[in-house]
Amino acid sequence: FQTQSLRLSDLHRKSQLWRGIVSVTLIEGRELKAMDANGLSDPYVKFRLGHQKYKSKIVPKTLNPQWREQFDFHLYEERGGIIDITVWDKDAGKKDDFIGRCQVDLSTLSKEQTHKLELPLEEGEGCLVLLVTLTASAAVTISDLSVNSLEDQKEREEILKRYSPMTMFHNIKDVGFLQVKVIRAEALMAADVTGKDSFSKSDPFCVVELNNDRLLTHTVYKNLNPEWNKIFTFNIKDIHSVLEVTVYDEDRDRSADFLGKVAIPLLSIQNGEQKAYVLKNKQLTGPTKGVIYLEIDVIFNAVKASIRTLMPKEQKYIEEENRLSKQLLLRNFIRMKRCIMVLINAAYYISSCFDWDSPPRSLAAFLLFLFVVWNFELYMIPLALLLLLVWNYFLIVSGKDNRQHDTVVEDMLEDEEEEDDRDDKDSEKKGFMNRIYAIQEVCVSVQNILDEVASFGERIKNTFNWTVPFLSWLAIVALSVFTIILYFIPLRYIVLVWGINKFTKKLRSPYAIDNNELLDFLSRVPSDVQVV
Repeated sequence: FQTQSLRLSDLHRKSQLWRGIVSVTLIEGRELKAMDANGLSDPYVKFRLGHQKYKSKIVPKTLNPQWREQFDFHLYEERGGIIDITVWDKDAGKKDDFIGRCQVDLSTLSKEQTHKLELPLEEGEGCLVLLVTLTASAAVTISDLSVNSLEDQKEREEILKRYSPMTMFHNIKDVGFLQVKVIRAEALMAADVTGKDSFSKSDPFCVVELNNDRLLTHTVYKNLNPEWNKIFTFNIKDIHSVLEVTVYDEDRDRSADFLGKVAIPLLSIQNGEQKAYVLKNKQLTGPTKGVIYLEIDVIFNAVKASIRTLMPKEQKYIEEENRLSKQLLLRNFIRMKRCIMVLINAAYYISSCFDWDSPPRSLAAFLLFLFVVWNFELYMIPLALLLLLVWNYFLIVSGKDNRQHDTVVEDMLEDEEEEDDRDDKDSEKKGFMNRIYAIQEVCVSVQNILDEVASFGERIKNTFNWTVPFLSWLAIVALSVFTIILYFIPLRYIVLVWGINKFTKKLRSPYAIDNNELLDFLSRVPSDVQVV
């Protein structure tokens, strides 16, 4: 029985570990089929490799779309696999139109080499242009507690050497190393009720996720206090990722039942410390039953992590489509309103200075205005932002920071969770929503736009509030560099270098993916909802 159990354990381990990474860059489409009455289409692309799925952005009103998006797949089979690709035309208010399909047979492509593919679409017109690269697997492992990489002195030294300052420009995507010990859980929720005496039990297993890397423990049957004693290791591609550990109850007749979840930002981890984490609900807004014991170690290269911060985030596999939610729409409206109120209050404050409501304040503002305008230089803009960051830092360090905990967002999230529960129960009764699909889609778009605008404002605020110290320090370094550059170098030279770079970028690298470093940086700063 033990031998059989070990074999099953090995089989379970091999079924999860990927042997390589497939990087697909979607460049463009050419002469696609027109699906709309105006003779154009609104195309987007879906990719599928096994259970892994991605969806590109929609490019409106064109037959020759330019996407320039990158997606990474895990390759589980040594002999390769087949990526199924379908192209669709987005239609508001009705089912999307099928434009065509094609496939990429990975077994025909050589590894460690980038292949440019022009794939004609079957059952349609035109073609897609892709760049496909197969690389060897990152160091992702599952092992028992007896096999511990960081306790082996030789292996630990090798890992530390790999992420030392001397390797800061070698393999920028390999930012760091994460080791997660999943030890045990206690007092879990009973998901199954069986037997004459209504004996409660669960069959718990644990899912450990870091972005798109997803590994599982074995199932411990009929136990509310399971011991897994497993070690998972991951390569870190983005230090701003959040480690998610979810406990499920295995159910052979239907999908697994959710028991609890914890989410741990990598930058908040204290190395080598075994901690008991209270399991939370799906929305992470409040506790559920049980605790899980984890010990986590993070080793990373700070320079690589900083450089990666200014690059686009890794996209998640296709998740559930956003649905219309009254509470979510209200929450995003209130968040948007709070951001706008900050600007309105600032405008009122400036207006009160002009109106001399408070003579000392108006006099001070007037003298400051004369001094700044008379002596203004461009380098003073990043310098002012730098001083604001430093001022907030000293407020926090000295304990004088009197910012209130964001209970408003917490309350809204709890209301939203209750509404989600009601929606799940009443989903069958609400079939009429399908008949007003077009209205719902517009409302969802408004809901998402409100979320994006509110998140943008909150992320700027949280950068200056030192919500994530690593990012605030990075902002201090960047603003210091900009201040020095603007102080010593005339603006015309800076604009000249910027313009030459922009005009020649496509000539130097035709298939480069466009990105904005500032927006990439802000995408790593959590919004108020993410903080909660």
